[in-house]
Amino acid sequence: MTGGRFIHAAPDMTIGFEMTVGIETIRTAATDWSIEVTPTGATKIESFRDCLAPGTSVNVTFLPGSDPRDTIAVAERLHNDGMRPVPHLAARSLQNRDQLEELLTAFTARCGVEEVLCIGGGVDSPVGDFTATMEVLETGLIQKHGIRHIGVAGHPEGSPDISEDLVTEALAAKNELAAREGLDLYIETQFCFEADIVLDWERRVRAAGNRLPIRIGIPGPATIKTLFRFAQISGIGPSMRFVAKQAKNVAKLMTVQSPHLLIAGLAEGMAADEDCLIRHFHYYPFGGFARTAAYAGAIADGRINLLPKGGFDVIEG
Repeated sequence: MTGGRFIHAAPDMTIGFEMTVGIETIRTAATDWSIEVTPTGATKIESFRDCLAPGTSVNVTFLPGSDPRDTIAVAERLHNDGMRPVPHLAARSLQNRDQLEELLTAFTARCGVEEVLCIGGGVDSPVGDFTATMEVLETGLIQKHGIRHIGVAGHPEGSPDISEDLVTEALAAKNELAAREGLDLYIETQFCFEADIVLDWERRVRAAGNRLPIRIGIPGPATIKTLFRFAQISGIGPSMRFVAKQAKNVAKLMTVQSPHLLIAGLAEGMAADEDCLIRHFHYYPFGGFARTAAYAGAIADGRINLLPKGGFDVIEG
């Protein structure tokens, strides 16, 4: 941070951006945000009340090779701290229907869970009976436990694990399931760096028949070195060049990059297209949970100053 504000993007990253978006447009787009935490990351947080407003939605990961009991424990902490836990259900990391039933029972009985994110999971070989998200959804077990608000994965730049044709088929199937069973399904995406890529993807999936609302993944403020590392791990596509170019400059590796241009660009696109299905932002706290939560909260409160060449600075509260 510097001068009472979070550090914004390096000057050369703002060249060519001539945004006309206003503070209120950005604030409106950034309301009702959510954030993510891993069980490991949660061990560094004494109380979620210290950095989140009551009722904030917090995703709890279920990473390959991890113990699902850790996800339950963090979800229970969040519930006890007054938050809305949204645990992940990773299809290819689940053993069978019995384990899925046990998890859902714990989530609802102990953690007050009313919403889950159901994903395929980043493993090459399934550990059990499930190979895809749809197989988990079609068991009916999530619905049986009274959960009808369900997130599914979206990939604006394609998935490193699934072909584009299969992604399209899966999204159509999820739309059909939502309509058939009256489920409140939504898409939550991988993080990206460029608004134009995201907005173009939203238009394409909408034209192909998608009617599910979308929550866009936003990388929280972090050093370029950190962002580059997570981008490589996640296998994101074209927008990788946005951070890769900066990572080549050793002097800039420890520069903190905020997603202000991405957020401003998305807000502008959302406001310009009344049919746009992007509804919310979901933050990945690569630069620290508390720091990202403060950043997201400030934008949602409209505590920002617009910059001449586009984007904004966030003002510390």
